[in-house]
Amino acid sequence: GSAFVCPEYRYLMSGVDRADSFNFNPHKWMLVNFDCSALWLKQPRWVIDTFNVDPLYLKHDQQGSAPDYRHWQIPLGRRFRALKLWFVMRLYGVENLQKHIRKHIALAHLFERLCTEDERFEVVEEVTMGLVCFRLKGTNEINEELLRLINGRGKIHLVPSKIDDVYFIRLAICSRFSEES
Repeated sequence: GSAFVCPEYRYLMSGVDRADSFNFNPHKWMLVNFDCSALWLKQPRWVIDTFNVDPLYLKHDQQGSAPDYRHWQIPLGRRFRALKLWFVMRLYGVENLQKHIRKHIALAHLFERLCTEDERFEVVEEVTMGLVCFRLKGTNEINEELLRLINGRGKIHLVPSKIDDVYFIRLAICSRFSEES
């Protein structure tokens, strides 16, 4: 979702007009501190009707004049996460958020290229954003050992995945501290 701040990636949203909702986590790639989710609903009424809590002691004269977000989820006492998203957008601006995303996607493509140029590795899926799925050519066990060695150093944390019994490693470029070096 964060990549859609860049016009060149909006084609990936094709068909979103048929969705009932769209949710993404700005804390994963949009420089927002944990935790923050952005949610769009085609019919907010469905969620409001589900979570509506309207006891007499919460009624007030301004009801209905603005969205009452307490009805959008269960807890009444929650943090105002939208404020930290607003501050990030205001601090960085659209151009700098685009620059951040584009830099990370470029770093992912650099890592993809390094993998494809090294005959020991293979890239498992096409790289379109900041995620590179790669593995050592060979058995699942050597890839499990490689992941243990990488994560054991404590410098970076990678996570595994498996599709059709093929074990691979996922490198997600998403830290604001990520650099080519």
